[in-house]
Amino acid sequence: MNILVIEDDEEIRELLATVLIKEGFSVRFAHNGLAGIKAFQEAAPEVLILDWMLPGLDGLEVCQRIRATPQGNAPYILMLTARDQEVDKIIGLSTGVDDYMVKPFSPRELVARIRALLRRSQRQGGKFQGLQSSHFTVDMESRTAHCGDQPLDLTTLEFNLLATFLGQLNRVWTREQLISRLWGDDFFGDERVVDTHVARLRKKIEENPAQPRYLQTVTGVGYKFVDGKHEDLMDQNT
Repeated sequence: MNILVIEDDEEIRELLATVLIKEGFSVRFAHNGLAGIKAFQEAAPEVLILDWMLPGLDGLEVCQRIRATPQGNAPYILMLTARDQEVDKIIGLSTGVDDYMVKPFSPRELVARIRALLRRSQRQGGKFQGLQSSHFTVDMESRTAHCGDQPLDLTTLEFNLLATFLGQLNRVWTREQLISRLWGDDFFGDERVVDTHVARLRKKIEENPAQPRYLQTVTGVGYKFVDGKHEDLMDQNT
């Protein structure tokens, strides 16, 4: 697996090189945001470890630019930062970051989180060749999703989240169940990461994300996805 590290601290780069190469990863490094974007375009990594406080172009801007490109749908992004306030984590996750670690960090925990990120694709990939509801289709082989005939520009995690919901329409998923399905049992973060990614997915599939038609909140429990005969019958009775 290829990992790109965008980090301006030389000591941290050396530490990550030692740890990640020992674990069998192929690692490339960049020391600022612009160099990191160029390296991303050249290397197409599966995982991106991204420092927030970079010189020039900070980590949030790097993440947003990568997510805005076609290649940006592919990598998992783990933000590595000294900013440890809850609002910082929410901001980072809202820009498209998949996981968040605060410095100083445990190298063993970092490796565990990277492997958990990579296992998401292994669990999702190949389980279903295709999923379909009244308005949405997901092709697991090509990793593409559509609403009607319009392609959806989803991150890897958003794609997996949509596929999970389409796989069992109308099922109520708790946050714990979604974390287990997408992050794995070795997830280290906050359960509210689910809410952040649900909100991001809603912005891409709902006409009015504040009043979602498809990805609905079940108060006090979690979420469910409604799109199909059950939804049509409900509409007819209203």
